[in-house]
Amino acid sequence: MRVSVKPEMLKWASRRAGISIDALTVRFPKLPKWMKGDAQPTFRQLEGFAKATHSPFGYFFLAKPPDEPVPIPDLRTIGSVQVGRPSANMLDTIYVCQQRQDWYRQHALMTGDEPLAFVGSVQVHADVFRTAERIRDALGLGGPLNVAAKNMADAFRLLLDRADDLGVMVMVSGIVGNNTRRPLDPEEFRGFALVDSLAPLVFVNGADTKAAQIFTVVHELAHIWSGESGVSDVSIKSVSHAGIEQWCNAVAAEVLVPLERFKAVLRPDVELTDEMHRLASIFRVSTLVILRRMLDAGRLTRQQHATAYGIESARLSALMHAHKESGASGGNFYSTTNYRLSKRFASAVIASTWEGRSTFTEAFRLLGCRSVRTLENMARSLGVANPTVLEAGQS
Repeated sequence: MRVSVKPEMLKWASRRAGISIDALTVRFPKLPKWMKGDAQPTFRQLEGFAKATHSPFGYFFLAKPPDEPVPIPDLRTIGSVQVGRPSANMLDTIYVCQQRQDWYRQHALMTGDEPLAFVGSVQVHADVFRTAERIRDALGLGGPLNVAAKNMADAFRLLLDRADDLGVMVMVSGIVGNNTRRPLDPEEFRGFALVDSLAPLVFVNGADTKAAQIFTVVHELAHIWSGESGVSDVSIKSVSHAGIEQWCNAVAAEVLVPLERFKAVLRPDVELTDEMHRLASIFRVSTLVILRRMLDAGRLTRQQHATAYGIESARLSALMHAHKESGASGGNFYSTTNYRLSKRFASAVIASTWEGRSTFTEAFRLLGCRSVRTLENMARSLGVANPTVLEAGQS
């Protein structure tokens, strides 16, 4: 059975998935003919094409490509200009996180959880220093992250654990779900925040550098405090436009690198690159954040900052691409799962499953696993005991 599909729908699916026509033609040799209207795919071929491009199958029967707005405010900009159409990977990541948030909200209502007072507790454009102090106090950050963390990875885990203790689900991943063939692009988005008084959720693009992820966590926490959801690129380059993203950037910078403390340790006469790396190590943040703080502290002029930022940004981009190409391991599956899904969320789903309030099928869907054994191993890594197993062991 042949299916009539408009060529523009095939082009739309290719662009949406971020896969070139040439790459798709390797898998679908007749694609050029389909796009010219010289041939039509079979029903099964179109199903395969939809799967390969991560596109809803029914969309291919539309007369023209659909408008797929981001389901939360899209705050991403390039050069202060709104970005274009979101990728299928970004959209699917948001949809998955919304499903998890909906589940957790119902769980919180069922268990009688109280709304979290800090969610939406400040107005956007409220005093940056006071807001940063509130967030820093809530996270228990009495000093620079190097006091409590020996390296960037430790600092990142510390932030995630503290946010989790507060009631914020922070999920970190560099891929869509468990699909390693669908990597997320940090140049498209760094993270997003889904505000809810019972189930606030922050997503961090795990394909980004660890230092950038640290900043993203706190930037998105500022969104939670402000009560405004949004998907962000979290670029700290812009200093001349006053919007919610710039406000969240300013709050995040003040949380991680308090200006007065920064000024106290800044050595103005030391060569810029050496001082930049020294301060990044002290505060456990990106060198780009340090450059911005140098601007704030008057150590750099706007022109000097723009030049230094461009050079350093290019260096970090090259390092990130080299890291991708090296195929570096993501670490122990069960250890990384705790942060990929949020300990709070995963523990709640597993406990609900052990207690019989959630089905195994639902748990597999929410946690991205396929077997009871995997679920049990995840539970063990999280310290969530199976009451059935405990009872059997005591009898």
